[in-house]
Amino acid sequence: MTNSAPQRGHQTRKTARKATALATACAIGIGGWGLGAWGTSPAFAQTAPLNAPSQQRTELSTLPSFADLVEKVSPAVVSIKVVEEETATDAAVPDIPLPPGSPFEKFFKQLQPKGPDGKPLKRKAMAQGSGFFITADGYVVTNNHVVQNGKEITVVFNDSTELPAKLVGRDQKTDLALLKIKTSKPVPYVAFGDSDKLRVGDWVLAVGNPFGLGGTVTSGIVSARGREIGAGPYDDFLQIDASINRGNSGGPTFDIHGNVVGVNTAIYSPTGGSVGIGFAIPSNIAARVIEQLRDNGKVTRGWLGVSIQPVDPDLAASLSLDKPKGALVAEVTPASPAAKAGIQPGDVITAVNGKDMGDVRDVSRSVADLKPGTNANVVLWRDGKEKAIKVAIAVFPEKLETASAEDNAPAAEDATQSLGLALAKSDEGVVVQSVDPNSEAAEKGIQAGDIIVKISGKEVKTPADVVEGVKQAKKASKQSVLLLLRSQDQQRFVALAINKA
Repeated sequence: MTNSAPQRGHQTRKTARKATALATACAIGIGGWGLGAWGTSPAFAQTAPLNAPSQQRTELSTLPSFADLVEKVSPAVVSIKVVEEETATDAAVPDIPLPPGSPFEKFFKQLQPKGPDGKPLKRKAMAQGSGFFITADGYVVTNNHVVQNGKEITVVFNDSTELPAKLVGRDQKTDLALLKIKTSKPVPYVAFGDSDKLRVGDWVLAVGNPFGLGGTVTSGIVSARGREIGAGPYDDFLQIDASINRGNSGGPTFDIHGNVVGVNTAIYSPTGGSVGIGFAIPSNIAARVIEQLRDNGKVTRGWLGVSIQPVDPDLAASLSLDKPKGALVAEVTPASPAAKAGIQPGDVITAVNGKDMGDVRDVSRSVADLKPGTNANVVLWRDGKEKAIKVAIAVFPEKLETASAEDNAPAAEDATQSLGLALAKSDEGVVVQSVDPNSEAAEKGIQAGDIIVKISGKEVKTPADVVEGVKQAKKASKQSVLLLLRSQDQQRFVALAINKA
């Protein structure tokens, strides 16, 4: 990252200060010198003055106050202090860019402090976040990223009382963790609410310990729902404009009734401070994860055994779907529940247990929430019509083995001009040798080395099979063909329009 962004921010602040100073000067000029000193009347918006002090008091009394709510919920919100251990690898290395293998890099590493065994000394590092009690016997919810590297974890109460905490379990995929303290008396706690009832525009409060300053409360509204920020496969964040700063991570987001409707977890900020875009894990997701962590110390998710991708308008048209919906199955893991149930690449999952699937995230979350060992009713779109099947859900495996495709393409080439691709036969099937940079194939990310597995649902073994698939699509008056591609260790579908010329 260059220094241009901070400089622009500095210039922006200077401009803002100048604008503020100018506005202040104008205000003083009007009040002190009168309108005559300016020559003309300023074009400021006018508001009707309040007629009487009693009217002013009445209108001010309608402004919302969260004091009673804050007084009620704040004792259940705590600070989390985490002691981490890390090697002093950067203790003597200056903060300057050094090329790999630079002799200076080796020189600075030689200056690092080492122990009697010759290994770099370890130093303690501190991390800080927030959390909240959910039971009277001392269970504390926080973020996984707050405690994941912790050697010692301490819970700090509002009155500065400190108690050691034990890590019960954590879930990296949703960035949640559960702690437990030993206590001889009940502690104040709060309860999860129903985040599905939140609407954009509803009031929320974020409570936590930003920058280690102590308990702090900020208010705002829900500014969006269902945000995907690339944090994991189950992204479904609430976006709020209540300030969330460093140290707020793991703290609760409350509705106006004092129910926890979210767990503060991330912000969008070019500066590191709040710019009014914060993200909270919805309580309905958090509650399910926390329940499993409390009961089992880990989260067990349902597994179908498919790789899926979004259905865009082009894919929907090529599959004869009335609109983009559900998730397109790109690959089926051998011996998985999906394989045993007969799910095939090219199927579109449109419903799970009677619930319509809007997109890929709906499918991922719905399957993950299924209990392993149970049967799920899955509706597929295949060959232009719906097909209902029953799938025995398994436990999501910690490690999945995937096959990779090697590029063993021979030199022979067969041009498929209508798709903008040059193809050749390989041991894996049909390999893309080159892509016309001005073609739709290039726009959609097809690259040299990709393997074409199927065209319009039919397996291909030679470039001639692909050419034949295009011909058949033209005869059927189709506007596009659907390619199943294998790239490295994954498969995906791509719909390409057919060049009629």
